[in-house]
Amino acid sequence: MSFTRISEIGEFGLIGKIHDQMKATEALTPRLTKGIGDDCAVVAITDERSMVISTDLLIEQIHFDLLTIPMEHLGAKALGVNISDICAMNAKPLYATISLGLSERQSVEMIEAFYTGLKNAAMQYGVSIIGGDTSASVSGMVISITVVGEAAPKKLSYRSGAKVGDRIFVSGDLGRSYAGLKVLMRERKLMMEAYEAGDASDAESLRELLPDLKEYQSAIQKHLLPKARIDVVKLFEEQGIIPTAMIDVSDGLGSELKHLTRESGVGALIEETKIPILSETREISDEFEDDASVYALFGGEDYELLFTVNETDAKKLEGIKEFAEIGSIYPKDFGTKMTDIFGESVDLMRSSGFQHFKNPEDSEADDALPENE
Repeated sequence: MSFTRISEIGEFGLIGKIHDQMKATEALTPRLTKGIGDDCAVVAITDERSMVISTDLLIEQIHFDLLTIPMEHLGAKALGVNISDICAMNAKPLYATISLGLSERQSVEMIEAFYTGLKNAAMQYGVSIIGGDTSASVSGMVISITVVGEAAPKKLSYRSGAKVGDRIFVSGDLGRSYAGLKVLMRERKLMMEAYEAGDASDAESLRELLPDLKEYQSAIQKHLLPKARIDVVKLFEEQGIIPTAMIDVSDGLGSELKHLTRESGVGALIEETKIPILSETREISDEFEDDASVYALFGGEDYELLFTVNETDAKKLEGIKEFAEIGSIYPKDFGTKMTDIFGESVDLMRSSGFQHFKNPEDSEADDALPENE
């Protein structure tokens, strides 16, 4: 057997190969509407009802660090990021299963706290926890969550529906989660250095070294407790809006826009000055001598919704502060680009957000960003 490192083809190259291998199995279930390649799989239950299914895997030291996130927050976040995929299909979440791999470093009390956060999130989103599995793990904590939702087929939004002339919108603000992560990683490093230097030999002295993070509270909360935008889905229902295409912002605006344009077979142009970035995010990026726009484009884990709408639905969004119009859809040969603050054109296809198995030589933009927690 030959040996090709996964980093040579990257995360999305691997997904593509898996899709090619498994495509023949999709024909075995004629009610399958959408398989691999979107935020969720879609199965037609009846002519009036479709089921949407999403699964996510979270690995300790890859997706989260137990030194920087409380277990209650982790439970809530783990469910929320899965529900975000359901929202990205313009669907309603209903049920979830939770599977855990646990090491000797996790206690009963820690797992109870994890499930407290999980329950709180489930109650908030109206999702029933209906089962799961547990297993021992020799490589830290592993979390696998599957969420099932539903929607009327005609109301579903895929990544592949954007049309030339559609307007591009995003909910909320971007880059704040990555700003919070930067602060947490800096403070974690300082704490570990103090501990290794012997400045924190017991719990009491360690507590004295804990930083005051009140000024960073908004960014840290955005990172540790992101909210799935189920409220946006409800607003679409109230306004009679069906996005022509939609995706959640988990890997950064630039990365998600590329997914959307690639799946839709179109191009796009966004404006840097129209990207919604809060002053708190800009202040933190200045503190780290970074560019806040890079946080928004490539930082990820904001879990906002990036979507396109036709001209009629775009008018319905006018005056709603929750949304920012950032650009328009163009023909495919235009490319996927951004006009920066100096009026220069930036090719977004040459840069991306976080990818698993990434070859470190792939792009300078990737090298500038550490992996998301």
